[in-house]
Amino acid sequence: MVYKKRVVKIILVLVLLSLFAGCIQQPGGNKSHIAPVQEELRIATTTSTCDTGLMDVLNKKFEETNNVKIIKICRGTSEAIARSERGEADVVIAHSVPAELKAVANGTFINRRYIMYNYFAVIGPESDPAGIKSASNASDAFRRIATKQSTFISWGDDSGTHQLERSIWEAANVTPAGTWYQSSGKGMRETIIEASTKEGYTLSERGTYLAMKDEIKLKVLFEKDQTFLFNPYHVMAVNPAKFQAVKYGLAKKYIDYLISPEAQDIIRDYDKDKYGEALFVPAANAAEN
Repeated sequence: MVYKKRVVKIILVLVLLSLFAGCIQQPGGNKSHIAPVQEELRIATTTSTCDTGLMDVLNKKFEETNNVKIIKICRGTSEAIARSERGEADVVIAHSVPAELKAVANGTFINRRYIMYNYFAVIGPESDPAGIKSASNASDAFRRIATKQSTFISWGDDSGTHQLERSIWEAANVTPAGTWYQSSGKGMRETIIEASTKEGYTLSERGTYLAMKDEIKLKVLFEKDQTFLFNPYHVMAVNPAKFQAVKYGLAKKYIDYLISPEAQDIIRDYDKDKYGEALFVPAANAAEN
């Protein structure tokens, strides 16, 4: 009997010790179940990639694969670059080659890569009061709008598209002024809506137009100009040598993702079935622009 009692006591002690040890080891034992801290990546990108919805699709895949939260900053190219020059972004996607190359030259950006392209178009009322459908090039189309003093809505925000618009007016030898020439001071979507409301002309990136065509009254009236209306997009990392807080390793990983076959396929196929044509053309393997 005494022997049995001792055995029972020993068993109870062992059970208690096991439970106690389990309680102590539990935090360490559950380490594999604790999700790693989610990093944040700040991306300053042109409004057209946001307005079309492409960025949301591209970013979602990267976030899920890498446990990253992307902070998307949708602005015109000039503001996106300006924010980067203040260290407020890790990655920039832009479509203004002169402004991009200037920022590369001054050391703000590194690892600039070509990711995609599409085209700009001059859109306006289907009646085309300025007769730009038969224009020979973009500057001729703008000259006809000025001659007729047809309503034209400018972005007026110093974005990449606004800079392009100004270069076309310059090529047309026109200084736009008067009640017919109006400035929205807003992004692409808002500018297009204002032009539609006022039955005027404006310059639009084609992908954004396609994404909005069912909610506006404007039509593509002129787009046959490879010199002015070709629209390449590049992605760049903000230089960590200039801003120590920049997450260059993660930025480089994101850039590698955008030029990967997986992301390039997403770009090629995005909303193609919906609109009957691609909003953007993948270009990671094309020659630099």
